[in-house]
Amino acid sequence: MHNCALCSIHACNKGELDKAPKNCPSLDENIEDMKEIYKEEENYRIAKASALVVSKGYCEKTRLEEIMDFANRCEYKNIGIAFCIGLANEAKMLSKILKYNGFTVNSIICKNGSISKEFIDIKSNAPMCNPIGQAELLNKAKTDLNILLGLCVGHDSLFIKYSEAPITIFAVKDRVLAHNPLGAIYQAESYYKDKLFPEN
Repeated sequence: MHNCALCSIHACNKGELDKAPKNCPSLDENIEDMKEIYKEEENYRIAKASALVVSKGYCEKTRLEEIMDFANRCEYKNIGIAFCIGLANEAKMLSKILKYNGFTVNSIICKNGSISKEFIDIKSNAPMCNPIGQAELLNKAKTDLNILLGLCVGHDSLFIKYSEAPITIFAVKDRVLAHNPLGAIYQAESYYKDKLFPEN
């Protein structure tokens, strides 16, 4: 069992594995095998590009700028956007920015197909979200990189499961916290304590 989130040493980040706890994943016997996977062409390209994006734009570039930098370094030209209807305005601006910067953009809304929620045994007049459809339509468009924008929890899981292209996240949905889910973490020991650590 690994508990990196509770580790106070982080020997992996300091290169001091002699100080690592016994259950440190850095001591796993398969690390060398894992390193070999990075030698596969696409994995190598993604790993190198992402490392360069971090080192070249650290604390200077926004995530949007980093996504474009990453795409350019990987030579990804056909970009897919899978977005929630609740962030349609944001998707429109994102699409405009990407197109202006030389990318081909295919965007698919969550309500594509207009499938009734009765299909999944829910009584509602509103159509269900169709993340599998978003993934399949972007697969059909042969996108090089797909960007997730505000898909609901679970819908994002299905999209990730069926997307053939690599995926990056631009923004996640949190209707309560203005799409900033870390707000709950920052308030976990104060205003949100009773919500997140309810007494039995």
